[in-house]
Amino acid sequence: MAERGAQQPPAKRLCCRPGYVSTCRQGQRAGAPAGGHGESSGKTQSPESLLDIAARRVAEKWPFQRVEERFERIPEPVQRRIVYWSFPRSEREICMYSSFSGGAEELGGGPESGDETRLPFRRGVALLEGGCVDNVLQVGFHLSGTVREPATSSEPEALCNVSISFDRCKITAVTCGCGNKDIFYCAHVVALSLYRVRSPELVKLRLPISETLFQMNRDQLQKFVQYLITVHHTEVLPTAQKLADEILLQNSEINQVHGAPDPTAGASVDDENCWHLDEEQVQEQVKLFLSQGGYHGSGKQLNLLFSKVREMLKMRDSNGARMLTLITEQFMGDPRLALWRQQGTTMTDKYRQLWDELGALWMCIVLNPHCKADQKASWLRQLRRWNVVDVCPLEDGNHGGELTHLTNVLPHGPTGNRDPLSEGHRTVFTRAIEACDLHWQDPHLQHILAEEPHADRCYLDDPDATLFDGQGWPLWHEHVPTACARVDALRSHGYPKEALRLAVAIVNTLRRQQKKQLEVFRSQKKEVLHKGMTSITNLEGWVGHPLDPIGTLFSTLMETGRSSEDGATVLLNLSGSPAMGRRAEHPAPVPAHHFLDEGETLTALAVETALMGLGQQRVMPDGLYAQEKVCRNEEQLLAKLQQVELDDALVRVFRKQALILLEAGPYSGLGELLYRESVPMHTFAKYLFTSLLLHDAELAYKIALRAMRLPVLESSVASGDLSRSHHMVSVVANRYPRWFTLSHIESQQCELASTMLTAAKGDSHKLQTVLESIQKNIYSSSHIFKLAQDAFKIATMMDSLPDLMLLKVSLELGLQVMRMTLSTLNWRRREMVRWLVTCATEVGVFALDSIMQSWFTLFTPTEATGVVASTVMSNATIVRLHLDSHQQENLANSARTLALQCAMKDPQNCALSALTLCEKDHIAFETAYQIVLDAAATGMNYTQLFTIARYMEHRSYPMRSYKLATLAMTHLNLSYNQDTHPAINDVLWACALSHSLGKNELAAVIPLVVKSVKCATVLSDILRRCTLTTPGVVTPHGRRNSGKMMSLDKAPLRQLLDATIGAYINTTHSRLTHISPRHYAEFIEFLSKARETFLMAHDGHVQFTQFIDNLKQIYKGKKKLMMLVRERFG
Repeated sequence: MAERGAQQPPAKRLCCRPGYVSTCRQGQRAGAPAGGHGESSGKTQSPESLLDIAARRVAEKWPFQRVEERFERIPEPVQRRIVYWSFPRSEREICMYSSFSGGAEELGGGPESGDETRLPFRRGVALLEGGCVDNVLQVGFHLSGTVREPATSSEPEALCNVSISFDRCKITAVTCGCGNKDIFYCAHVVALSLYRVRSPELVKLRLPISETLFQMNRDQLQKFVQYLITVHHTEVLPTAQKLADEILLQNSEINQVHGAPDPTAGASVDDENCWHLDEEQVQEQVKLFLSQGGYHGSGKQLNLLFSKVREMLKMRDSNGARMLTLITEQFMGDPRLALWRQQGTTMTDKYRQLWDELGALWMCIVLNPHCKADQKASWLRQLRRWNVVDVCPLEDGNHGGELTHLTNVLPHGPTGNRDPLSEGHRTVFTRAIEACDLHWQDPHLQHILAEEPHADRCYLDDPDATLFDGQGWPLWHEHVPTACARVDALRSHGYPKEALRLAVAIVNTLRRQQKKQLEVFRSQKKEVLHKGMTSITNLEGWVGHPLDPIGTLFSTLMETGRSSEDGATVLLNLSGSPAMGRRAEHPAPVPAHHFLDEGETLTALAVETALMGLGQQRVMPDGLYAQEKVCRNEEQLLAKLQQVELDDALVRVFRKQALILLEAGPYSGLGELLYRESVPMHTFAKYLFTSLLLHDAELAYKIALRAMRLPVLESSVASGDLSRSHHMVSVVANRYPRWFTLSHIESQQCELASTMLTAAKGDSHKLQTVLESIQKNIYSSSHIFKLAQDAFKIATMMDSLPDLMLLKVSLELGLQVMRMTLSTLNWRRREMVRWLVTCATEVGVFALDSIMQSWFTLFTPTEATGVVASTVMSNATIVRLHLDSHQQENLANSARTLALQCAMKDPQNCALSALTLCEKDHIAFETAYQIVLDAAATGMNYTQLFTIARYMEHRSYPMRSYKLATLAMTHLNLSYNQDTHPAINDVLWACALSHSLGKNELAAVIPLVVKSVKCATVLSDILRRCTLTTPGVVTPHGRRNSGKMMSLDKAPLRQLLDATIGAYINTTHSRLTHISPRHYAEFIEFLSKARETFLMAHDGHVQFTQFIDNLKQIYKGKKKLMMLVRERFG
């Protein structure tokens, strides 16, 4: 007896034959062929027998127990044919349960990549084709065999024993000796299954083992049992003895049961008929993927599991809901949910998308048009249980209740939407819970799905023309996302034609609604435009909606309503009768023109649907995730549209929709009236612009220019720079939550403008129009700067002459950036200034002159002198512009005028640059110098003055340098402990300059030094330098000085010496106040330097001795330090 896997419960069905006649049974078996009658592969052209037809139908639908209960005696040939036909005959399901990829792709023999060859299904096919399957035996509803796994470089050859249980053309249990631990069937199970599917005539077929046992007498039974025990005594002997003991015991439980279990006898009436799915492995795999947190491709693996659920639903496999339940339980048990809730953080974007797909799949499951009431009730209880859990994610990520209720009917009027903000928080399961209230019994809905629509069809009971349009095509008025969820459910459950019919009806309804809205606006246009926009017409947008209605319609229509892949068309029966649905064996494909007007195609209808959805004016939702989803969904839809090749028919669709969107007022995102918080149309308009440009340029520019608007900023900021990181708060200060995706939206606006600039190259009128639109609608300096750079690159491309018109546009945008960022902080400001000068240089000398004339509106004084004027006067600029001497002089005059103006406005930062720029013009140079002198008293610090003084010395103006140095000294103050101050070098230089000029100059500067410098080491350094050389070695007039050394006993050096000694005394007392033992050695060295200075005076020795004695007396408590002083100085 073949053993079942540990995951399968023992067979419950008990087999017995009360009216059994042994002789009859033996006679029947003896006359029957070993392999069963008619077990051919179906390769012959002979008609199928009535027995096979009937047996195949019974094998598909009836559990074998019901067949046995219905008929007291079943002839053995009939049993054989039922058993024969009970094994699955299609490879699609086997493929589906043995690989992540879709069954059709596997069966279609796609490209053989390295990953695909490792898939269980591919490996199973390879094993089968390699002749690795052997010893195949079918006993009743049980198939067994051995599969040889060839040796590899790392593994020896292995032999796997495989057993498969099946019922009603479904594999219900599998066991393999390879010990595979995975969600899907292993390659060995695949190989054995495909062997039975492809070569059924080679499989030995026997009736269920219970039938064979009924044919044996007592001696045969005893011999059978003893031989079985002998062959497998180590495995079955304990079990055999235990069973024997229980059977011999009169009142044992086993003797109270009529019959005995048979694992080969098929399913009982109560058994659920479904394919084998290892629930434990599903749970373990999902738990593992979730624990990896998006690493190692876990997100991709979970998406593949979701795709597998959709594949199961499409094949109407009940395991789809079962598998999704297991996945959901693991998602709800993810410990990160509680952690994120506790920490107040949001889940990652990819993880959030997985939850969205989970909710969408539950929508598809509960909207199954043929699910039973008890099944739906069970799902509803389950969904409600998950829905009330605290950690259950909300639909919009962070906030709840911003979208309308699922079952709201689409209003016919322009303002019929209810206020969604009044609803409570909505989880990812809320829509599925609401969908449980939906049904498929509406007569008009049944008409749409079940009948082929005809253009001349019209009901007499439709006086308001709400069920059909003027041409007789059916309409479906329902909340649009809900109606599209029905379409998705039909597609997901394998009803593509019905999904197509409903999709076409929905699109016809949307087109009719769009037409009515246009008529309403045209009739009220003057009044509405006069009042202005006060409210949004669509609180719930279709693009970015959790149910993705536009994406569903687009995908359904693009599939062109083709039949299911096995060639059979499923015909829906929604009347409520027991027949759940039937298949047409020889379907007649329904041409597309049965759904459409003459000359219209499904592709055109799909494109028009996408354009209507993308152009809908809708409010920006609350919350970061919901806003990001709007952007992502729009980009995904546009990516699909870009894959469609435009033809004349599609261009007509584009023109039609573009004109409607321009004229539809508040119903269109491209209309004249735009609500302040409407979702911007920049990305969509860029696609429309590029698509229409070659076919209707005027219309393309109208669309793009209209879409440039960004009203959420228009009403908040009239001018200024919005490039700072905190601008979003100030812009939308009166609204909560904020526009979290504003930076992305502004970048898309910039991309649209850049696309128009590129296309408008060479057309001055269009360039001017685009420029005005940019200046009016873009508020971010960084984006305008990017546009200016883009225009500059396009205008100066290497393969053509510079486009002067586009260069002027680039310059104009650059000037706007300068004005916007002049009074604000921007880390790219220096780059912007340099680029603007480069751009102006390309435009011409008049542009450079213009920016210098109006520099105060564009640049700071520092930028104007340090970057603008310097670059203008550089040799590179002169060479680049090919200027003659007259032009050079005019440009230099403008630069010098700018420099002097800047120096007057900001002498601290611009004086040196002004002097440098005015070197070649004596009058201008003198003017700049006078500006410095005027500002020296109050407006400039010692660092700036020292720098200019050094510059003057370098330019051979020593007396001017000396004067500026003395002015700088008056602003300086060095305390006793600032012996590393950066101004020390400047002080030493100033003293050296004075010393070189002569005694008088030195005498004038020393009092300033004594007043400004209190640092003893600096003063002693100055003193030594003054005594090393004679003052005024070279006079300003070139005459040699007398060469007489200055005396330390006379002014001015006597004053400097006294000041130095006093500084040492004061510094010593200051340092002793807070000295620590680790600084004693440093202090002794300091006293040594002080002694050298003291000794420079004629009575210095006496002074220093008195100084040391005073220290010993005052600081006698510091015994160790005073001991060191005595050791060194006595």
